Amino acid sequence: MKKTLAIAQAVVADAVRRKVVWAVIVFCALLSIATPALPSYGVGVVAAVYREVSIALMYAAAFVVALALATTRIPVEVEKRTVFNVIARDVRRWQYVAGTWLGMFVVLGAVTLTFALATIIVGFVDYHQPMFILLEAALAIWLEMGVVMGVCVMFSCQFGAVTSVVAALAFTFVAHADVGLLHLSEEQPVPWWLPGLDIFNVINPVAHGSGYGWVYGLAMIAAAAAWIAAFLLGGSIMFGRRDL
Repeated sequence: MKKTLAIAQAVVADAVRRKVVWAVIVFCALLSIATPALPSYGVGVVAAVYREVSIALMYAAAFVVALALATTRIPVEVEKRTVFNVIARDVRRWQYVAGTWLGMFVVLGAVTLTFALATIIVGFVDYHQPMFILLEAALAIWLEMGVVMGVCVMFSCQFGAVTSVVAALAFTFVAHADVGLLHLSEEQPVPWWLPGLDIFNVINPVAHGSGYGWVYGLAMIAAAAAWIAAFLLGGSIMFGRRDL
């Protein structure tokens, strides 16, 4: 466990030095500040729309960070051969994979929380409402992007960054469009073998309702943990069989 945490700490330190993380934070902070001043808000759009737009921007920011970090870390380490320095220190490959994902997950959480707090502050200033409910959306987005990063890490253990990006985009698209792709009705259950991420879609209850309960939150955590464990297991197996 100590070795896994040490790898995660190194990943966090490296991610802080990457310009993409800070660029996304600054860009999204500016967007959250500018959103109430957009022309469509001039006629007094309700605060619910602000929350909905903020959630969409938060999702986009987290998705960009997830892809930028998770699809490049392992391929770059292998290409630069710096991974050998880590493995040579009696670090098992599954520890390296798990630690890499954990470090990126922490960075992603910090980015998502930063953007959520920015939107809460702006929402309070412009609409005089304490929109702490946006933290519930931030949790859902963080968990979903943790799953997406699991996909990226798994594929990056064997393939390059481009393949990992395509795989993550395809997985996310299918996981959110499975009902439409199969032309299922609302009464028909989605096949168990088909990936689904709709459990993390909380726009309606957060933006236009009173949020979701703790039972639903636990269900999201359980679903994310299952997906992440499966992908990290697959990545560990692929990386363990890879000839370095």
